[in-house]
Amino acid sequence: MVSSFKAGVLTISDKGSRGERVDESGKTAAEMLKAAGFDPVKIKIVPDNIRQIADTLIDWADKQKLSLIVTSGGTGLSPTDLTPQAMRSVIDYEVPGIAEAMRAESLKKTPHAMLSRAVAGVRGRCLIINLPGSPRGVRENLTVVLPALKHGLEKLAGDPSECAV
Repeated sequence: MVSSFKAGVLTISDKGSRGERVDESGKTAAEMLKAAGFDPVKIKIVPDNIRQIADTLIDWADKQKLSLIVTSGGTGLSPTDLTPQAMRSVIDYEVPGIAEAMRAESLKKTPHAMLSRAVAGVRGRCLIINLPGSPRGVRENLTVVLPALKHGLEKLAGDPSECAV
């Protein structure tokens, strides 16, 4: 149906937003998406602030009409980890299988994966997925979901074909 989906990569990092740390996780996500045939047209870093995260997600999904947004960071247990709260405030519904698949695969590598609060969900016709805040975590988690993304995005865009075919 669609040959290249427009995507956004949103890094959530207080230090990154202040220029105190180079954002390697967002760069990793953008490179992986591009290699998989997506068009990463929006890349941004915001601080760990629910309103700024939510406003960016709303803008990119509603006004910029992106098909996919991946976030990096803010999914742990730290008091400043606010990405899941921001996500839930803007999505229409969750897609729990995505977050479950990422955690299941990550648990094979580290018991800390069970501490992830990452969420995946849909706003309008945009799929939004929370990824960890490290380049390694981005690679491991995005690798898990990439094989299903194009099919999911085609369905979200209105592809009427049968899934069983």
